[in-house]
Amino acid sequence: MAAPKKGRNASAQSKPGRSLVLILIAIVALTGGMFASGHTTPRLGIDLAGGTSITLTAVNEPGQPNAINKTNMDTAVDIMERRVNGLGVSEAEVQTQGDRNIIVNIPKGTNSEQAREQVGTTAKLFFRPVLQREAAVPEGEKPSPSASGSPSSSPSPSTSPSASGNDEKATDPSADTTPSSSATTQGRAVTDALKADETPSPSASGTTSPSPSASGDQAATPDSKLQAAYTALNCADEKQRNEAGQNAKPGDSTVACGQDQGVWSKFLLGPVGVDGTEIDKAEAIFDTQSAAGWKVVMDFSSKGAGKFADITGKLATQTSPQNEFAIVLDDEVVSHPYVSTAITGGNAEISGNFNQTDAESLSNMLSYGALPLTFKESSVTTVTAALGTEQLEAGLIAGAIGLALVVIYLVAYYRGLSLIAIASLLISAALTYVIMSLLGPAIGFALNLPAVCGAIVAIGITADSFIVYFERVRDEIREGRSLRPAVERAWPRARRTILVSDFVSFLAAAVLFVVTVGKVQGFAFTLGLTTLLDVVVVFLFTKPLLTLLARKKFFANGHKWSGLDPKRLGAKPPLRRTRRPVAPVAPVDPKEA
Repeated sequence: MAAPKKGRNASAQSKPGRSLVLILIAIVALTGGMFASGHTTPRLGIDLAGGTSITLTAVNEPGQPNAINKTNMDTAVDIMERRVNGLGVSEAEVQTQGDRNIIVNIPKGTNSEQAREQVGTTAKLFFRPVLQREAAVPEGEKPSPSASGSPSSSPSPSTSPSASGNDEKATDPSADTTPSSSATTQGRAVTDALKADETPSPSASGTTSPSPSASGDQAATPDSKLQAAYTALNCADEKQRNEAGQNAKPGDSTVACGQDQGVWSKFLLGPVGVDGTEIDKAEAIFDTQSAAGWKVVMDFSSKGAGKFADITGKLATQTSPQNEFAIVLDDEVVSHPYVSTAITGGNAEISGNFNQTDAESLSNMLSYGALPLTFKESSVTTVTAALGTEQLEAGLIAGAIGLALVVIYLVAYYRGLSLIAIASLLISAALTYVIMSLLGPAIGFALNLPAVCGAIVAIGITADSFIVYFERVRDEIREGRSLRPAVERAWPRARRTILVSDFVSFLAAAVLFVVTVGKVQGFAFTLGLTTLLDVVVVFLFTKPLLTLLARKKFFANGHKWSGLDPKRLGAKPPLRRTRRPVAPVAPVDPKEA
C-alpha cells in the first residue's frame, strides 16, 4: 500500500508547473475579457463617484387608510430596485427608512437622471374608452366653438395615429385637425396597434355630442356630478390638471387631461377596459421600417388579450369620439387613437415622437409593474464625490502602510520565503481587481468605501495563509527533514488549517451580507470574494511555486537568506531509517506454560 502512495506523491511533486500554467491562463483570460468589455476599472459607488440621494414619502390615498404598511413598502422597494437595475444603473441603493419613507441613492453616471425621473413614478396604466373630449381653454382666453366647456365633445381627429406621431390632414378638407395624441413626461405617444383607417368619421367636424348610435357601455351617459366636474374642468390650469382623475376606481367613469403639441385637452372617460397589469412584456424598439422611430411594444396576457379584443370590437362600432381608446398613465391621457376594427392577437404598440430614453423609461415601468403606493419627493440631495475621495485616499494610504508593514515583517522573518508571499499577494491583488472590474457590468457591482475596507482586511487573511504553510514547512525542517519532503509533508496539515480558517471568514462574510443592507453589503461581498481568491491562490500558486523553488540549491541547501536555514531553525540531526535489532525469543518452558 505504501508504494502507490509514494508514486502519487512523486507525480504530484514533479508537475507543479501545471497549476502555475492554469492560474496564468485564468489571469490572462480574465484580463483579456476586461479589456474586451471596455470596463478596465471597477465601477464606483455613490460615495466615491457622487450622485443623487432622493427621499420618497408614501402618501395616503382617500379610501385606503391602511395602504401604507410594511408589505406594500417592501413591494415598492423591490419594484424600484428592478426599475433602476433595468436601466443598468450601478450601485443604486433603495431601502426603507421608518414607516413611510424610502431612500434612493443613485450614483452619477449612465442613466442616473433617467432613473431619478421614473423611480418614484407610480406607473398605473389603464385603457379607458373616451366618452367626451374637448380642448382646454387657458384662463383669460375666449373659448372657441369647439372648446366651449359644454358637455359636448370635440371631434375625433381626421387622421389615424401616424407612426411618427405627427398629425396629417385627411382627405376631407372639412375635417377638424384637433390633435389626437397626448403627452406625458415620457413624451407624446400614439398607439399604432389601434390604428384606424384614414377615412374620417362623418362627425369629424365641429363640436359633437354623443351619437345616438353610440349605444352600449362606451356611450353610457355619465351621472350629473361627473358631468358637472367635466364641464368645470380646465386642463390649462395646472392645479386642476394635477387633481383630475385622482383616486378614480377602475370600475367608475372619470375625468382626465392630456397634452398634444402643447395643447391640453380634457376627457370624460368610461370604466377601465383593460388594466396595465395585464401586460406580460413591454419592450422599447427602434422601427427601421417606418418613420415611427422609437416605440414601445406590449404583449398582453391571455386574459388581457381577450379583454383587448372585446373592447376594441365594441369601440369599432361607435362614432367619434366614442370610438377612441384612451391610454391613461398615472391619471394622464398618454394617447387616444380611434378604432375601426377589433384588434386581436394580444399585442399593441405605443409610438410617437419618442427618443430612446423616453421609450426605454416607459417600457421599463410597464415591464416591472406599478407601485402599490403613491410617493412624493420629500427631498433631493446632490452628493459630491469630494468627501468620499478624501476618505478613499486616507483608506488607501492606511492600506499601503499596512501592506508595507506586512512586507517588512515577511522579509525580516522569512527572508527568501518572503518572495513567494509577495508574489502571491500580487497575484491575489490582480485577480481581485480584474474580477471587480468584470462584476460591474455583469451584476452591477460597484466599489464603495466599505468594499475598499473589505479588500484591505483581506490582505491580513491572505498573508495568514502563507504564514501557516511556511511555519509547517519550517517545523518539518526542525524535525530533521530535508526541504523537498518537508514541503510535501507540511502541505496536508497546512491545507486543513487554511481551509478551516478561510471557511470561517467566508461564513462570517456570507452572514453579514444576508443580514445587512446598503453599503455594509459591499464590505461583506468584497471580504467573501477575496477569501475565495485566497484559497485559489494558495492552492494554484503558492504551493506549486514553493515546490519548484525547493529544487533550487539556494533553498534546498538551506542558505542563511533563504529563511530555511536548518541551523537557524534549530533543526535536529537528519532523520535516517535504521533497523532495530530484534531481541531473541526465549524458549518457553512447557511446565510454566
